[in-house]
Amino acid sequence: MRQEPPLRAIGVNTWVWTSPLTDRELPTLLGHIADLGFDAVELPLENPGDLTASAVSAALAQTGLTPFVVGAMAPGRDLVETDAAQVRATQDYLRECIDLAAGTGATSVCGPFYAATGRVWRLSPEQRSATYAQWQENLAPVAEHARTAGVRIGIEPLNRYETSLINTVDQALTGLGDLLGQGVGLALDTYHLNIEERSSADAVRRAAEHLVHVQVCGSDRGAPGGDQTDWPQLLAALDEVGYAGPLNIESFTADNASIATAASIWRPLAPTQDDLATTGLAFLRSLATSRQTTTSRQTTTTEGEPRA
Repeated sequence: MRQEPPLRAIGVNTWVWTSPLTDRELPTLLGHIADLGFDAVELPLENPGDLTASAVSAALAQTGLTPFVVGAMAPGRDLVETDAAQVRATQDYLRECIDLAAGTGATSVCGPFYAATGRVWRLSPEQRSATYAQWQENLAPVAEHARTAGVRIGIEPLNRYETSLINTVDQALTGLGDLLGQGVGLALDTYHLNIEERSSADAVRRAAEHLVHVQVCGSDRGAPGGDQTDWPQLLAALDEVGYAGPLNIESFTADNASIATAASIWRPLAPTQDDLATTGLAFLRSLATSRQTTTSRQTTTTEGEPRA
């Protein structure tokens, strides 16, 4: 019998509206996100202390949203090619992200946890191998902290303009090595896949059982839908690898200078940020419904065929 595709939760990152997110904005914004019809929310911890587990838990209890935590690799947050003090500070920051997740019921912490976003440098094959080994060594204690806390780490490949270290699924799998499956997997963002992978669906298939989390947006960083992404093929690949987690819309507000610069948001991507969120939500809901209807019809047709 043909199995129906899962009805995945659909979430949104609070970066669509604000940065940084703090306890002060939390109740109002999460209430708004729930009112828009989302199932889940991505909570960026940009600075330790911005969010507390008690405040987040209270807001989640009021809204019923499922939480996911993401980190921000600001300048100076590096696990490779830097001094020991900076590595320790970055490890401490990532532990803060993990503790927030554990304290609020989030199952994963995701982000480009290797080097500061926007840091690029040339690497020979030998240098890349050595840097990957360094990365594994410095990420290992953070991974151990995550395993103890019952939280998975999802490593996000970024496009070539934001990093020169991990651009593709294959690079992430190679770089993580033995850490894969030890509380560490991959977080994939359709924006970066559109730039770096020849096929986003095939990239999902290569991630396979190591896929922890999926972020979605249009190929222009706006709302998913009506863009160049082959969404049916992408969702089919997610089904193939058994990914039943959320599809979380990640885009950014242009109203915050630092985040607009970091994400290269130079123009509005929708008439309003609410429009961006709700347009993406409606598209993802309709796509899921369409796929379930198609599968149901195929199942009915197959079951109705006479046996040979």
